[in-house]
Amino acid sequence: MLVNSEENNQSCHNHEDSEHRSSHHSEKVKKNLVTRLNRIEGQIRGIKSLIEKDTYCDDVITQISATQAALNSVGKLLLEGHLRSCVVERIQEGDEEIVDELLVTIQRLMKK
Repeated sequence: MLVNSEENNQSCHNHEDSEHRSSHHSEKVKKNLVTRLNRIEGQIRGIKSLIEKDTYCDDVITQISATQAALNSVGKLLLEGHLRSCVVERIQEGDEEIVDELLVTIQRLMKK
């Protein structure tokens, strides 16, 4: 699910030390992400409960699949915001190393 670029408006502060880089999401985007993550957290608790109750394996796997899809959706939203703001900003500043960083980020996101 992609969001309107205005909804995903954020700015990134880049320092040489990656521990100090930050992204500032709009309140609307942050609320959306937190809501999704809260839902995912509930799904994880539900999966744990299913396992504790010896629920049929196929049913547990179905819930795991749904949770992975929800988490992938959060990752896609974050990636879109990163591309529309941080990456564009750094390219405009002449920092082409962001492309290599982005490729690593995409590989991490696509790992299974």
